[in-house]
Formats: sequence, C-alpha cells, structure tokens
Amino acid sequence: MTRETEQKRPPTDGLVARLDEADRLPGAEELRLLSYDLLGAGAGACVVDVGCGAGRAVAELVEREVQAVGVDASAQMIAVARGRWPEAEFRIADAYELPLRDASVDGYRADKVFHELAEPERALAEARRVLRPGGRIVLVGQDWDAFVIDSDDAPLTRTITCARADLIVGPRAARRYRNLLMDACFRDVTVRAPTGVYTGSAGLPLLTGLAEAACSAGAVTREQADGWIADQRARAEADRLFLAVPMFVAAATAPH
Repeated sequence: MTRETEQKRPPTDGLVARLDEADRLPGAEELRLLSYDLLGAGAGACVVDVGCGAGRAVAELVEREVQAVGVDASAQMIAVARGRWPEAEFRIADAYELPLRDASVDGYRADKVFHELAEPERALAEARRVLRPGGRIVLVGQDWDAFVIDSDDAPLTRTITCARADLIVGPRAARRYRNLLMDACFRDVTVRAPTGVYTGSAGLPLLTGLAEAACSAGAVTREQADGWIADQRARAEADRLFLAVPMFVAAATAPH
C-alpha cells in the first residue's frame, strides 16, 4: 500500500497488522478477486501491482501463473513482502517512476493507493507508459467522504468522518477514477461500487480509527470521541452496529 505520507517514516508492526486485518474483513477477498478478473490477466501475462504493501495480491496473482511484480515506495514494506512471499518479485519504487520498460506489462493494478497521491494524473501517465497497447488498468479504493454510519448523533458523526477525510491527501480520489482515466486517454472505462456492510465487531476498528483521528486533529474533544466510540461498541455488542463502506473499482484499457 504505497503512501506518499508513509514514505517519510517506516511502517510499524501496527501498520502491517492493520493491513492484515483489512485483508480479512468481510468482502476483502472477493474485492481482490474482482480486481484480478477485471485485469483479464491469464497465465503468462505480466502485471504490476503498484503500492503492493505486504504483497498478498502479488502472491495471489502468482498462484494464477501471472508474472506479477509488486512495487512499493517503502523499503520496509517491501522487506515484509519479500519475507512473506519469497517466490514473488518485489521492487522499491513509487507510482510516479516505475522500474519497468515502456510497454512492458499487460496489467496495472493499484489498490487503495490513489487517495494518497498528490498527482494522480502523473501516476496515470506512468501507467500509460508501462502498459502495452490494449493492456488493462484497475484502480480500487474508497471515497473517504462516503462512510455510512448509523448513529444517534448525526452532527458529531459528520464531524468525525469529515475530519478523518481531511487528513487524506486525496480523500475523494475514488469518485474521480472515471474522469481521471478518461482524461489520461484510457478507453472502455467502467466503474463498479461493491459495498462492504459491517454489523458486528468487525467494523469497530475502523470506526475507532475514525474517531481517534478526528480527536488527534482537534476536530472533536477526547470526551466526544470516547462517548462516540462507546456508543458504537455498545451497538456492536447488541447487534445494532451499522457501517457501510462503498469501494470503487474502475477498469479501463490502454489505447492502441
């Protein structure tokens, strides 16, 4: 998971744990499989996974006999990926300068990456460079202004979610996928929005993270954050929690 903000500091064990936790959320595996299908990459095809993080997607593509290479700007994350998946190929690089030749890959995948890029247009120009004519690109991510949370305190909930979004480089990048791809001259652009729905304790870490981030940013007080978290925890224990997170999956074809 390449992040411009994370390039300035090594990922901690906590970050890797959070990435692993996200991979285990309901619907996460199905979302990854959808992205692979949209790539249309069969055995022998070459695919780059940009912002590969701990490398799970690269390993799963290799299992499909795809020649996959994972790229991440964080040397520490690449070290984790190499340790977990020694049979796969990983390289240190960012989304703006991929260590690949012109027109050398059949597929380009970026999962939860573009919302942390200050210059998504530049990243897509680089994607165009490395993709072969007719190659496929798939972008996956969430819109950080699009959390749907049941709460008795709607104003506080809006404050929390907006404050968390404001900490992201490009919180609304996912809603821009279609236009970004068309502006970059990709063809046959499609967008899907599978939605993750969480009604139990699985959603609590995400909700807690939203409130803690809002509190750290000074948008809400410690008392407000703790009260909101306590309410969501009580909802989870009573089977009354509701959190919906739409994920946007855009796919397109590189021009000939």
